[in-house]
Amino acid sequence: MGLHLPPTAALLLTIGCIVFLFRRDIREKANVTRALWLPVIWLLLIGSRSPVQWLALAGFMKGRSMEEGNPLDAAVYLALIIWGIYVLNRRQVQLSEVIRNNTWLTIFLLYCFIAIFWSDFPLIAFKRWIKIFGHPVMALIVLTEPDPYQAIVTLMKRSAYVLVPISILFIKYYPELGRGFDDWTGAAMNNGITTNKNGLGWICMVLGFFLSWHLLQVLRTEKSRVRRSELILTGGLLCMIWWLLQKAHSATSTICLLSGLSIVLLLGLRFINRRLIGLYVILFITTLIVAELTLGAFGHVANLTGHEATIAGRGELWNELLAFRTNPIFGTGFESFWLGDRLKILWAEHWWHPTEAHNGYLETYLNLGFIGLFLLAGVLVAAFRKIRFDILTNFQFGRLGLGFLAAVVAFNWTEASFKGLSVIWFAFYIIAIDYPIPAVFEMDELSEPYLETEEAEPAYSRMI
Repeated sequence: MGLHLPPTAALLLTIGCIVFLFRRDIREKANVTRALWLPVIWLLLIGSRSPVQWLALAGFMKGRSMEEGNPLDAAVYLALIIWGIYVLNRRQVQLSEVIRNNTWLTIFLLYCFIAIFWSDFPLIAFKRWIKIFGHPVMALIVLTEPDPYQAIVTLMKRSAYVLVPISILFIKYYPELGRGFDDWTGAAMNNGITTNKNGLGWICMVLGFFLSWHLLQVLRTEKSRVRRSELILTGGLLCMIWWLLQKAHSATSTICLLSGLSIVLLLGLRFINRRLIGLYVILFITTLIVAELTLGAFGHVANLTGHEATIAGRGELWNELLAFRTNPIFGTGFESFWLGDRLKILWAEHWWHPTEAHNGYLETYLNLGFIGLFLLAGVLVAAFRKIRFDILTNFQFGRLGLGFLAAVVAFNWTEASFKGLSVIWFAFYIIAIDYPIPAVFEMDELSEPYLETEEAEPAYSRMI
């Protein structure tokens, strides 16, 4: 990344690179439909900046406060969700089957909806619930593609074509857009296409994990020109993602990414008995608990990564949040804790203006109480059971799911991603939702697959 160009030349080069990558993507004729562009757009928006923030950068409008929200953002997300529901309806996705196969997730989402009614800001909570409803809708579009595994890879690649090079462009050539100041220390930070360094770490973690898994699948195929081209493309994207991770200085994202990939690699070892995955997980969790209680393992990891100060700051924040008088059973209402007087009090005490608990489990407790925390645990356990079955029936997808689930569970110890328009929360739905893929579904113009031509190269998906 040591190339130095005038900003305008770098911008034109980046645009040319993105156009080239998408032209290559179209020429591949992958076994996906046009409907996949909806999840791609969804991931691009939640992985970068909201529509209003993009327009604000262009000088067209300004955003509103956290309480007020913004009608344009709401309209864009709602339009994508409605369009997504239309696609699922055309594909004859049965809601009853979704509910039956995903009981814990359904109950959790239903409880989140009910929790709107005891929020101090029910209208805002309702708007936020509508937005998170987009996660399962978009995930189901991916999982009901003709080849869901190719759809996942294509989703991540298309998103990376935009998020990764533009992040590099902003950091290197447009610092007013790609850099800022750290909330905890006040030091300069790199945020790329996102609004903060943690957001940049999040997209690097998700894209890096899925593309690394894809690289492993490519390496298992026979040598060919198509394989070599795919290795170069995926390897290049991963190098850029790793560079961005270093610039983001997001220790949590880096550690969780490497931990998840380690699990993926370990599951590929011959001596691992796939039928004992549950036992392995129990032993691993027990080891972590014992190591933390006896050795303070988490603190040692923080010291090694140079983030002991931020971890200590998070600990102080957690104590303050627990001191607030909230309903321990039901919480303050769906995504309602960081609103109103509570937000004013916390912002008056902290110059860096926190907007989350930096712990996904504590965040869930504050908003949804012990009931919400219990249901979240049920969702995670249900996801594990589904993944364990995948490991026995579809090993490659199963180990993808287990590695990412482990990364998500660990990630939420120091960050909060079980909420809102988080790219990690969206990716979790992709690996957690259990829905049998229908053999045939009705196509419309949006869902019509790309037509093959005699001159086109064979679809790469046929090699996996």
